[in-house]
Amino acid sequence: MPCRWSVAPLLVALMGAVPAAAASTECVILLHGLARSSRSMSHLEDALRKDGYLVANIDYPSRKHPIETLAPEAIGRGLEECRRGQAQTIHFVTHSLGGILVRYQLARNPIPELGRVVMLGPPNQGSEVVDRFSEVPGYSTLNGPAGHQLGTGADSVPNSLGPVAYPVGVIAGTESVNPILSTALPGPNDGKVSVARARLEGMTDFIEVAASHTYMMRNPEVIRQTVAFLKDGRFARDAP
Repeated sequence: MPCRWSVAPLLVALMGAVPAAAASTECVILLHGLARSSRSMSHLEDALRKDGYLVANIDYPSRKHPIETLAPEAIGRGLEECRRGQAQTIHFVTHSLGGILVRYQLARNPIPELGRVVMLGPPNQGSEVVDRFSEVPGYSTLNGPAGHQLGTGADSVPNSLGPVAYPVGVIAGTESVNPILSTALPGPNDGKVSVARARLEGMTDFIEVAASHTYMMRNPEVIRQTVAFLKDGRFARDAP
Protein backbone atom coordinates (compact mmCIF):
# COMPACT_ATOMS: atom_id res chain seq x y z
CA MET A 1 0.00 0.00 0.00
CA PRO A 2 1.50 3.39 -0.97
CA CYS A 3 2.64 5.64 1.82
CA ARG A 4 0.48 8.78 2.08
CA TRP A 5 2.01 11.60 4.05
CA SER A 6 2.50 15.30 3.50
CA VAL A 7 5.91 16.75 2.84
CA ALA A 8 4.97 19.96 4.74
CA PRO A 9 5.72 18.68 8.29
CA LEU A 10 9.10 17.39 7.10
CA LEU A 11 9.95 20.77 5.57
CA VAL A 12 8.95 22.54 8.75
CA ALA A 13 11.09 20.19 10.79
CA LEU A 14 14.07 20.73 8.52
CA MET A 15 13.71 24.46 7.98
CA GLY A 16 12.01 25.65 11.14
CA ALA A 17 8.80 27.67 11.33
CA VAL A 18 7.35 29.07 8.13
CA PRO A 19 8.42 32.73 7.89
CA ALA A 20 5.79 35.39 8.35
CA ALA A 21 4.66 37.53 5.44
CA ALA A 22 6.95 40.39 4.57
CA ALA A 23 6.36 43.50 6.64
CA SER A 24 4.58 46.41 5.00
CA THR A 25 6.72 49.24 3.70
CA GLU A 26 3.82 51.72 3.99
CA CYS A 27 2.70 53.33 7.24
CA VAL A 28 -0.31 55.53 7.93
CA ILE A 29 -0.31 58.12 10.70
CA LEU A 30 -3.82 58.75 12.05
CA LEU A 31 -4.54 62.10 13.71
CA HIS A 32 -7.87 62.64 15.45
CA GLY A 33 -9.77 65.90 15.69
CA LEU A 34 -10.29 68.54 18.35
CA ALA A 35 -11.54 67.28 21.71
CA ARG A 36 -11.38 63.67 20.50
CA SER A 37 -8.96 60.81 21.11
CA SER A 38 -7.26 58.08 19.13
CA ARG A 39 -10.23 55.83 19.94
CA SER A 40 -12.31 57.87 17.51
CA MET A 41 -10.05 56.62 14.69
CA SER A 42 -10.22 52.95 15.67
CA HIS A 43 -12.49 51.91 12.78
CA LEU A 44 -10.07 53.41 10.30
CA GLU A 45 -7.15 51.84 12.12
CA ASP A 46 -8.71 48.37 11.88
CA ALA A 47 -9.55 48.81 8.18
CA LEU A 48 -6.06 50.00 7.28
CA ARG A 49 -4.35 47.23 9.23
CA LYS A 50 -6.51 44.64 7.46
CA ASP A 51 -5.44 46.23 4.19
CA GLY A 52 -1.80 45.62 5.06
CA TYR A 53 -0.64 49.02 6.29
CA LEU A 54 1.39 49.73 9.37
CA VAL A 55 -0.65 52.19 11.44
CA ALA A 56 0.39 54.78 14.01
CA ASN A 57 -2.82 55.96 15.69
CA ILE A 58 -1.60 58.97 17.65
CA ASP A 59 -3.33 60.33 20.73
CA TYR A 60 -2.48 63.95 21.52
CA PRO A 61 -3.84 66.56 23.99
CA SER A 62 -5.80 68.60 21.47
CA ARG A 63 -7.44 70.86 24.10
CA LYS A 64 -4.30 71.76 26.04
CA HIS A 65 -2.05 73.52 23.55
CA PRO A 66 -2.08 75.71 20.44
CA ILE A 67 -1.47 74.29 16.99
CA GLU A 68 2.16 75.42 17.05
CA THR A 69 2.81 73.02 19.94
CA LEU A 70 0.48 70.19 18.94
CA ALA A 71 1.72 69.76 15.37
CA PRO A 72 5.39 68.90 15.95
CA GLU A 73 4.61 66.82 19.04
CA ALA A 74 1.89 64.65 17.50
CA ILE A 75 3.47 64.26 14.08
CA GLY A 76 6.90 63.69 15.56
CA ARG A 77 5.59 60.71 17.54
CA GLY A 78 3.84 59.35 14.48
CA LEU A 79 6.99 59.58 12.38
CA GLU A 80 9.03 57.90 15.08
CA GLU A 81 6.60 54.98 15.22
CA CYS A 82 6.49 54.56 11.43
CA ARG A 83 10.24 54.80 11.06
CA ARG A 84 10.72 52.30 13.85
CA GLY A 85 8.69 49.93 11.68
CA GLN A 86 11.08 50.68 8.78
CA ALA A 87 8.36 52.21 6.62
CA GLN A 88 9.55 53.53 3.29
CA THR A 89 6.37 55.53 2.61
CA ILE A 90 4.43 57.47 5.24
CA HIS A 91 0.83 58.56 4.66
CA PHE A 92 -1.53 60.61 6.83
CA VAL A 93 -5.25 60.23 7.46
CA THR A 94 -6.65 63.06 9.55
CA HIS A 95 -9.91 64.22 11.03
CA SER A 96 -10.75 67.92 11.40
CA LEU A 97 -7.96 69.66 13.38
CA GLY A 98 -5.59 66.80 12.51
CA GLY A 99 -5.50 68.01 8.91
CA ILE A 100 -4.43 71.49 10.01
CA LEU A 101 -1.65 69.99 12.11
CA VAL A 102 -0.31 68.20 9.04
CA ARG A 103 -0.49 71.34 6.90
CA TYR A 104 1.25 73.36 9.60
CA GLN A 105 4.05 70.87 10.14
CA LEU A 106 4.73 70.00 6.50
CA ALA A 107 4.93 73.70 5.63
CA ARG A 108 7.90 73.90 7.99
CA ASN A 109 9.42 70.42 7.95
CA PRO A 110 8.95 68.39 4.75
CA ILE A 111 9.00 64.61 5.16
CA PRO A 112 11.17 62.71 2.66
CA GLU A 113 9.04 59.55 2.95
CA LEU A 114 5.74 61.43 2.45
CA GLY A 115 3.13 59.55 0.49
CA ARG A 116 -0.49 60.75 0.43
CA VAL A 117 -2.74 62.66 2.81
CA VAL A 118 -6.48 62.14 3.33
CA MET A 119 -8.32 64.82 5.29
CA LEU A 120 -11.78 64.14 6.74
CA GLY A 121 -13.89 67.23 7.44
CA PRO A 122 -10.91 69.61 7.61
CA PRO A 123 -11.52 73.32 8.31
CA ASN A 124 -9.02 74.21 5.59
CA GLN A 125 -10.44 77.71 5.28
CA GLY A 126 -11.53 77.92 8.90
CA SER A 127 -15.02 77.48 10.27
CA GLU A 128 -17.78 80.00 10.88
CA VAL A 129 -18.64 78.01 14.01
CA VAL A 130 -15.49 79.41 15.60
CA ASP A 131 -16.36 82.93 14.47
CA ARG A 132 -19.79 82.80 16.05
CA PHE A 133 -19.34 80.67 19.16
CA SER A 134 -15.75 81.19 20.36
CA GLU A 135 -16.83 83.87 22.85
CA VAL A 136 -19.63 81.77 24.31
CA PRO A 137 -18.92 80.74 27.93
CA GLY A 138 -17.46 77.26 28.07
CA TYR A 139 -16.06 77.30 24.53
CA SER A 140 -12.46 77.59 25.73
CA THR A 141 -12.93 74.80 28.25
CA LEU A 142 -14.27 72.47 25.58
CA ASN A 143 -11.91 73.40 22.75
CA GLY A 144 -8.76 74.87 24.27
CA PRO A 145 -6.29 77.23 22.56
CA ALA A 146 -6.40 75.42 19.21
CA GLY A 147 -10.16 75.89 19.08
CA HIS A 148 -9.64 79.65 18.85
CA GLN A 149 -7.20 79.33 15.94
CA LEU A 150 -9.65 77.84 13.44
CA GLY A 151 -11.77 80.83 12.46
CA THR A 152 -12.31 82.17 8.96
CA GLY A 153 -10.27 85.35 9.34
CA ALA A 154 -7.18 85.96 7.23
CA ASP A 155 -5.01 85.64 10.34
CA SER A 156 -6.37 82.24 11.39
CA VAL A 157 -3.91 79.36 11.25
CA PRO A 158 -5.63 77.50 8.37
CA ASN A 159 -5.80 80.64 6.22
CA SER A 160 -2.16 81.51 6.88
CA LEU A 161 -0.75 78.23 5.58
CA GLY A 162 -1.25 78.60 1.83
CA PRO A 163 -1.71 75.89 -0.81
CA VAL A 164 -0.29 72.37 -0.64
CA ALA A 165 2.19 70.83 -3.05
CA TYR A 166 1.78 67.18 -2.07
CA PRO A 167 -1.03 64.66 -2.80
CA VAL A 168 -4.10 65.53 -0.71
CA GLY A 169 -7.60 64.09 -0.92
CA VAL A 170 -10.34 65.92 0.99
CA ILE A 171 -13.58 64.27 2.11
CA ALA A 172 -16.33 66.72 3.11
CA GLY A 173 -19.42 65.64 5.02
CA THR A 174 -22.91 66.84 4.09
CA GLU A 175 -25.00 65.72 7.08
CA SER A 176 -25.28 67.37 10.49
CA VAL A 177 -26.25 66.02 13.88
CA ASN A 178 -25.86 69.48 15.44
CA PRO A 179 -28.55 71.86 14.16
CA ILE A 180 -27.41 74.64 16.51
CA LEU A 181 -23.89 74.79 15.11
CA SER A 182 -25.20 74.37 11.57
CA THR A 183 -26.99 77.73 11.87
CA ALA A 184 -23.56 79.35 11.59
CA LEU A 185 -22.65 77.47 8.43
CA PRO A 186 -23.77 78.63 4.98
CA GLY A 187 -24.64 75.96 2.46
CA PRO A 188 -24.06 72.21 2.80
CA ASN A 189 -22.10 71.27 5.91
CA ASP A 190 -21.27 68.46 8.31
CA GLY A 191 -22.35 70.31 11.44
CA LYS A 192 -18.98 71.97 12.09
CA VAL A 193 -17.35 72.66 8.72
CA SER A 194 -19.02 73.78 5.51
CA VAL A 195 -18.32 71.86 2.31
CA ALA A 196 -16.95 75.02 0.72
CA ARG A 197 -14.46 75.68 3.52
CA ALA A 198 -13.17 72.12 3.54
CA ARG A 199 -11.64 72.73 0.12
CA LEU A 200 -7.91 73.34 -0.13
CA GLU A 201 -5.91 75.05 -2.85
CA GLY A 202 -3.60 72.52 -4.48
CA MET A 203 -5.57 69.45 -3.37
CA THR A 204 -5.51 66.45 -5.68
CA ASP A 205 -9.10 65.28 -5.28
CA PHE A 206 -12.29 66.23 -3.42
CA ILE A 207 -15.44 64.31 -2.66
CA GLU A 208 -18.63 64.82 -0.65
CA VAL A 209 -20.05 62.03 1.50
CA ALA A 210 -23.36 61.89 3.37
CA ALA A 211 -21.75 61.83 6.81
CA SER A 212 -21.58 64.07 9.86
CA HIS A 213 -18.44 65.67 11.25
CA THR A 214 -18.78 63.77 14.53
CA TYR A 215 -19.07 60.29 13.09
CA MET A 216 -17.52 60.42 9.62
CA MET A 217 -14.38 58.53 10.71
CA ARG A 218 -16.44 55.36 11.19
CA ASN A 219 -18.63 55.83 8.09
CA PRO A 220 -18.15 52.85 5.71
CA GLU A 221 -18.12 55.03 2.59
CA VAL A 222 -15.61 57.43 4.12
CA ILE A 223 -13.37 54.47 5.00
CA ARG A 224 -13.73 53.05 1.48
CA GLN A 225 -12.80 56.36 -0.10
CA THR A 226 -9.87 56.80 2.27
CA VAL A 227 -8.41 53.44 1.27
CA ALA A 228 -9.00 54.22 -2.42
CA PHE A 229 -7.07 57.49 -2.23
CA LEU A 230 -4.16 55.95 -0.34
CA LYS A 231 -3.91 53.23 -2.99
CA ASP A 232 -4.58 55.14 -6.19
CA GLY A 233 -4.15 58.84 -5.43
CA ARG A 234 -7.80 59.52 -6.26
CA PHE A 235 -11.22 58.76 -4.85
CA ALA A 236 -13.40 55.94 -6.19
CA ARG A 237 -16.24 57.18 -8.40
CA ASP A 238 -17.88 53.77 -8.73
CA ALA A 239 -20.74 52.58 -6.56
CA PRO A 240 -19.68 50.58 -3.48
